[in-house]
Amino acid sequence: MAGQSAAVVAEEVEKLAAAASAPVPVRAMAKGEKAPKSLQANKLGKHPEATFIKVPHQTHTEQRLSVCSKLCFAIGGAPIQVAGSATAFFLQIYLLDVAQISPVPASVVLFVGKAWGAVTDPVVGFFITKSRWTKIGRLMPWMVGCTPFLVVSYFYLWFVPPFTSGRDIWYLGFYCLYQTLITCFHVPYSALTMFLSTDQRERDSATAYRMTFEVLGTLVGAAIQGQIVASAHTLKHCPHPNVSAGHLGNGSRAEVIKSLAATQDFLSHSRKVYMIAAGVIGGIFLICTTVMFLGVKEKDDPYGPRTEKPIPFHKGFVLVMKHGPYLTLTAAFLFISVAIQLVQSNFVLFCTYAVDLRDHFQNIVLTILMSAVVSIPFWQWFLQRFGKKTAAFCGITWMMPFTVMLVLIPNTVVAYMVAVSSGLSVAASLLLPWSMLPDVVDDFRLANPFSKGHEAIFYSFYVFFTKFAAGISLGVSTLCLQFAGYNTGACRQPPPVVYTLKLLIGAAPVAFIITGLMILLLYPISEDVRLRNKLALDELRLTSL
Repeated sequence: MAGQSAAVVAEEVEKLAAAASAPVPVRAMAKGEKAPKSLQANKLGKHPEATFIKVPHQTHTEQRLSVCSKLCFAIGGAPIQVAGSATAFFLQIYLLDVAQISPVPASVVLFVGKAWGAVTDPVVGFFITKSRWTKIGRLMPWMVGCTPFLVVSYFYLWFVPPFTSGRDIWYLGFYCLYQTLITCFHVPYSALTMFLSTDQRERDSATAYRMTFEVLGTLVGAAIQGQIVASAHTLKHCPHPNVSAGHLGNGSRAEVIKSLAATQDFLSHSRKVYMIAAGVIGGIFLICTTVMFLGVKEKDDPYGPRTEKPIPFHKGFVLVMKHGPYLTLTAAFLFISVAIQLVQSNFVLFCTYAVDLRDHFQNIVLTILMSAVVSIPFWQWFLQRFGKKTAAFCGITWMMPFTVMLVLIPNTVVAYMVAVSSGLSVAASLLLPWSMLPDVVDDFRLANPFSKGHEAIFYSFYVFFTKFAAGISLGVSTLCLQFAGYNTGACRQPPPVVYTLKLLIGAAPVAFIITGLMILLLYPISEDVRLRNKLALDELRLTSL
C-alpha cells in the first residue's frame, strides 16, 4: 500500500511539474555531489524568471490539519501576545508613573531588557538545534517546561518592591528574566509551524489561525490590562489648579496635606490594580499552554536525504545569513516592526499628555485591535488571491496617513476613525512576516538539501533582529522624553514633551515604514518562485521516503 501510494503521489507531482513552464528537475544526489545549478542559484536568492500555469492544489491526507489542531496551535500563541500587549502599551508608563522611576533608568530597563531578549533568541535557537526528539517532540518540551517560571517572572515584573533605592535594578533583573523565558517559549513555538505539515497551504492556513488568535490575544491583553488599570491613569488625585499654598494661607496647607494623602492612596491603588492584571494574564498563560500541549502533534519533515554527520550550528548559521531572501525579509520587517513598537509604547502617553483622550485611550486601543482581528481573514484571502508581497505593500502602507491624521486632528471622532483604519494595517504587519518566513525556509531547504534542522535559526534570528531594533527605538524614545523635560508622576507635562510625543507617534513611524517597504521591493520570492519550490521539495520528500 505504501509503495502504491508513493507511486500515485510521484505520478501527480510529475503531472504538476509538466504543467509548469519552467520546472526544476530534482533527483537524489549522492553525498558530496554538487546541487544542480538551479539550486545553487537559490543560495544567492536569485531565481530565473518563470511563469506558472495555475494547477489544482492537492493535499495529501496525512498532511491535512484538522480545525481542532489549528485552533489548539493558535491558542498556544495567544498568551505571548496577551503579555506582549500589556508590556508594550503599559510598561513604560508603569515604570514612570506607578513605580516612579525617572526616565533615564527607565530607558535603561526598557532597552537592556529588549536587547537581552534579542540576544537570548539565537542562544535558545542554538540549544533547540541540539535538542533530541522526545515522545512529545523536539520543541514542545521547551514550551511546557518554561511556562511556570515565565508566569512567576511576569507577575514580579508588575510588583513594586518596598524599597525605593535600587528599584531600577529590580525591574531590570525581572525584565531580563521574563525576556529570557518568553524567548524559550516563543522561538520553539514559531518554529513549530514548519513541523505541523509539509504542505504550504496547510501551513499558511495554520499561520492565519495563529495570527487571528495572536491579534485576539493582543486585544485581550490590552482589554484586561487597560480596563483593570484604567483607574490608575486619571486626574482624580491631582489638586485643582487654582489651589495654591502661596495665597490661601493656613487653609491651603491643610489642602496640600490632604492632597498628598490622596496621592499616596491613589498610588497604592494603582500598584494593586497592576498586580491584579498580572495575575489574570499569568492564569491565561497556563490555560492556553495546556490546550496547545493536548491538541498539537509535532511531526518531522523528510525533505532531504539523511547524512551521516549533522552540520554544526555555526556552519548552519553562516548558510542562513548568506541566504538573500531571508536577509531581505528580515531587514524590511525590522523597520516596520520598529514603527509599530514606537506607536504601541508611546500611545498611552500620547493620549494622556499630548491630546485630551486620557479617558478614551483604553477604548481606542480595543477598537484598533478589534479591527485587526476582524481583518485577518480578509488579508489571508488577499494574499492567496494577489500574493504575499502585494498584500504586505497594500496593508502596511495603509497605516501611514492615519497615524499622521491622529496627530494633526486630535479629537475623539477622528481618533476612533483612525483606530478602525489602523487595525487593518496592524493585522497585515502581524500576519505577513510569519506567513512569508516559511516560504523563505522552503527556499533555503531547496538550495541546501543536505543541511537539515536549521528552522530554529531562521525564527530565532528573525526575532533577534526585530527585538533588538525595537529595544533601541524604545530606549531612545524614552530618552527623548527625558531631554524634553518629562516630569515623573506629574499630572501634566510641558509643551516640549507634548511635541516629542507627537513626533514619536506620527513622523518617526512613517519614516520607518517607508524604509521597510523600500527594502521589501527587493524580496525575490514571488508566487511563481514559491510554486516552483513546492514542486521541487515534494519530489525531494518522495526521494527521501
